[in-house]
Amino acid sequence: MKLYVNQVNWREAYPEKPEVHVEVSNDREALYLHWHVQGGQLRAVTTEDQGPVWEDSCVEFFCQVPGERHYCNFECNCIGAMVGSRRLSRTDDIQPFSVEEMARIRRHCSFPREAFEEKDGLFEWSVELEIPLDLIFRNHQPVFPQKLRANFYKCADKTKKPHFLSWQPIRTEKPDFHRPEFFGEIELA
Repeated sequence: MKLYVNQVNWREAYPEKPEVHVEVSNDREALYLHWHVQGGQLRAVTTEDQGPVWEDSCVEFFCQVPGERHYCNFECNCIGAMVGSRRLSRTDDIQPFSVEEMARIRRHCSFPREAFEEKDGLFEWSVELEIPLDLIFRNHQPVFPQKLRANFYKCADKTKKPHFLSWQPIRTEKPDFHRPEFFGEIELA
C-alpha cells in the first residue's frame, strides 16, 4: 500500500511541506517500508544509532499492536542512523532496542552513512527499512491478516525550515508524534 505523509498539523508555525510517501508491504517475517522524499534542506549530522536522528532529515514509523499499551517507534535519518524503542509515551517506560535488535533492522538509503551539515536545494532521497515483525509483535505471533495501529512521519527539527508532517492528523497544540491516540490503522496481509 502507498500512503501519503502530507498532514501539516502545525501550519502556522511550521508550514514547510516536502513531498513524502511510503510504500508498505510485509511477509511473515518482516515489515518493509520504502520512503520517498522530495524537498528542500537536507541534513544528516547523526551517524550513530539511538542518537537524535529527528533533528536531521528524518522519516519515522510508530506502531502499536491493538490491545497493547506500549507502542514502538522507528526513526531513521536520510543516511540510515536510527532510533528504536518500545514505550508507553514520549517520557514513560522507554525500552530502547538493544544493539543486537537495531542491527537486525536492515536499512538501504540513497545517501552513504556519512555525516554532513545542512545543504540547501531541492533533494530527492529514499530510505528502505526491513523491520523484523518479532520486534513489533514481541508478546505474540501475528495471525494474518493482522491489523496494526500506526502513524508515519517526516520531520527535520534542526533545519532552517523545520517541519513535522504525518500520515494521520495530530490534534495537539505543539508538534508531538508520540500520541498513539491519533494513530490510524493499517492491515498486514
